[in-house]
Amino acid sequence: MPKKSEVEKEQSFADINELNRMLAAVLTYLSDDAIEEIDIEYLLDHTDGLREWWEHYREQNRKQIEEEITQSLEELSLEELERLRQQIKEKKSSS
Repeated sequence: MPKKSEVEKEQSFADINELNRMLAAVLTYLSDDAIEEIDIEYLLDHTDGLREWWEHYREQNRKQIEEEITQSLEELSLEELERLRQQIKEKKSSS
């Protein structure tokens, strides 16, 4: 495996610092005793960069989600498969 260049090392360090900052903001929010109900939208809106990171993360994991769904189809009953097919048809027609 080739060694990382100084620029790549600096970028990795900056990425780690950014993730640490976002994690600290989320944990600060979660540990606030005044918060009775966790509001994910609030976190995404008020933690700089978190929404963008979350969207990027979700896109990266799309393929894994698709594979998990495909594998789980074998375990569904015929009724469940038909319901799922109907939901997909409804989604396509509303798009």
